[in-house]
Amino acid sequence: MPGPGTLPASAAPAAPVLPILHRDGMMLIIDKPFGLPVHAGPKGGETLADHLDALRFGLPRAPELAHRLDKDTSGCLVLGRHAKALALLGKLFAGGGVGKTYVALALGAPAADEGRIDQPLAKRSPHRGWWMQAVPKGTPGAQEAVTDYRVIARSGSLAVLALSPLTGRTHQLRAHLAHLGHPILGDTIYGGASRLPGGPKLHLHSRRIVVPLARSGPPVDVSAPLPPHMCETLSSLGLSPEAVGRAADAFGGLPEPASLPGRRG
Repeated sequence: MPGPGTLPASAAPAAPVLPILHRDGMMLIIDKPFGLPVHAGPKGGETLADHLDALRFGLPRAPELAHRLDKDTSGCLVLGRHAKALALLGKLFAGGGVGKTYVALALGAPAADEGRIDQPLAKRSPHRGWWMQAVPKGTPGAQEAVTDYRVIARSGSLAVLALSPLTGRTHQLRAHLAHLGHPILGDTIYGGASRLPGGPKLHLHSRRIVVPLARSGPPVDVSAPLPPHMCETLSSLGLSPEAVGRAADAFGGLPEPASLPGRRG
């Protein structure tokens, strides 16, 4: 199996560089840069989709997204290399069988150093399907949403969290932390951060992903280094980005079947 590498996404001078964290016959896992949307929005502009053809590696078709990350969320992103792989990956993600660990810097943190956020989410607006809000259980149209968390460090008004979403709802981590009163630093939608240039960027990173795709053998387990803006903030707080990454990795892994929503042993 070819080892990890780095491939220029395009010959264009301003094209992003997409670090490849894992590559095999079924899937690729890349480190998506901050600020690069995976799909075109109403305003147009460059997206990850513009560069997928460069990731074929000899196959007749370009890989496709097995899941999504927000434009301003960096880190581990899984691509299926063909239809069979996409179908298998789709079942794994839909069934909660993929381990996902994120690192976030939040404005404060829950009192408990570790816990679970079990709070349904629903659309805030029928015209903007991505805009979510936490709602009481039993609310019509709400989707179950569960996130495990661990506080890695507290420093002044900020806290570093490792987050493991057991469900995959739109903006789940951002909406859950905002619901607790501890929005993610730089969140312009749920945290009230300014949209003007020069403000803090969203401090949310897909640090680790564990994919049990092979029928035999260990799962694919990769981690993505924290992006520069998060490293800078952590360093300003006297924290080591590498140590934060290791602490988050220790929290993550494959979810236990009994811990998944709707399953009891």
